[in-house]
Amino acid sequence: MKDFASSDDPAVQAQLDRLAALSLPQGRLGLETIRAILDRLGNPQRAIPPVFHVAGTNGKGSTCAYLRAILEVEGLRVHTATKPHLVRYNERIRLAGRLISDQMLGDLLKEVLDVSEDLGPSFFEVTSAAMFLAFARVPADVCVIEVGLGGRFDATNVLEQPAACGIATLGIDHEAFLLRPEEGTPERPLARIAFEKAGIVRPGRPLITQTYPQEAVLEIERMAGLAGAPLHMRDQDWWAEVGSTIEYRDRHGRLTLPLPALPGAHQGDNAALAIAMLRHQDFVTVSAASMAEGIRSARWPARLQQLGDGPLTSLAPGREVWLDGGHNPDAGQAIARHFQDEAVHLIIGMLANKDPAALIGPLKDRLASVTAVPVEGSEHHLPSAFGPDAASAASVAEALRMVPSDGRRILIAGSLYLAGNVLIANGEVPD
Repeated sequence: MKDFASSDDPAVQAQLDRLAALSLPQGRLGLETIRAILDRLGNPQRAIPPVFHVAGTNGKGSTCAYLRAILEVEGLRVHTATKPHLVRYNERIRLAGRLISDQMLGDLLKEVLDVSEDLGPSFFEVTSAAMFLAFARVPADVCVIEVGLGGRFDATNVLEQPAACGIATLGIDHEAFLLRPEEGTPERPLARIAFEKAGIVRPGRPLITQTYPQEAVLEIERMAGLAGAPLHMRDQDWWAEVGSTIEYRDRHGRLTLPLPALPGAHQGDNAALAIAMLRHQDFVTVSAASMAEGIRSARWPARLQQLGDGPLTSLAPGREVWLDGGHNPDAGQAIARHFQDEAVHLIIGMLANKDPAALIGPLKDRLASVTAVPVEGSEHHLPSAFGPDAASAASVAEALRMVPSDGRRILIAGSLYLAGNVLIANGEVPD
């Protein structure tokens, strides 16, 4: 599986092989195991710099990218934890602006695996524990941590006093985990998703959110109230109009900020959430100039990324080739908005546990062609899942050769696993 990755470094690969043997024990949910691991390691999560903790269905990774870029422009040293990785496991842990070294990664994974072996930890618990160790041992000024799955039971949710917590967009995804039956939880799907995401809230620490349907709003308000956390919701405590600029305002005043370089109208909303998180906390001070420059300079690969010149794109000369790893309905809508005025050629590979309609539905009126490709190393949908007219190709390279020569843009989408393989093939490995 791509989650576990591979490494050219033998010491790292030895630990990745051990990680690959782990899984979430059937039926076990909760934070008891990660807390036990961290306790054996001396609770490094209590010795790290102030944390911005970000949850959400879509947009949380981009929000983290904006936070990191803005804080680095301000001159601060920033530790960042994001997920999943696209090519190298090292992408999950960035220390003071640089990907964790193979040497340190191998040592930390070994340390965590050795100390927790009898606890039967999961891949995500080991990864989070290694991240906290790294963040505690390397000096920095601030941390940005992306929640993995959900929030309430995510292995990162052991933070006691984050600088601020944020929730990006909400939608239905990972239903098997987030909508599993559990007594005392909301019955309506979006309310349940909101309940799980808002599980990162902490007493006395600000929770900053986007706007949501009423059922989600009520659940987040309830969770913040129970925790005694100040709640700052968009269109209630802060406002942002995204047009040719981002017109932001809150109780501190107004800001006019540039649009992100990252494509997609939704990126202005993600950037606005990052700004709101920075302006509703008291741990770091950031200038408006740093906010503007950070928004412009932020990068987040495989999210509506236009690929550069490389071995893959050379197979479609003179054509724009775009890459997106989104796979749920919210991502499908964002992609559709980006290509709203034209038909595109879609090359799609999607894991078997994802719904093809999430992308095909929003794009159905603007598909010049659909070509299905396998997702190497994973169970994936067959071409028939993408409609009766979907063609089949053995690889993305073959699919690119098959695209008609009509000058239309090409979109490769459906899976972050597929996106990682595309980046490798085109020589655009994240650094």
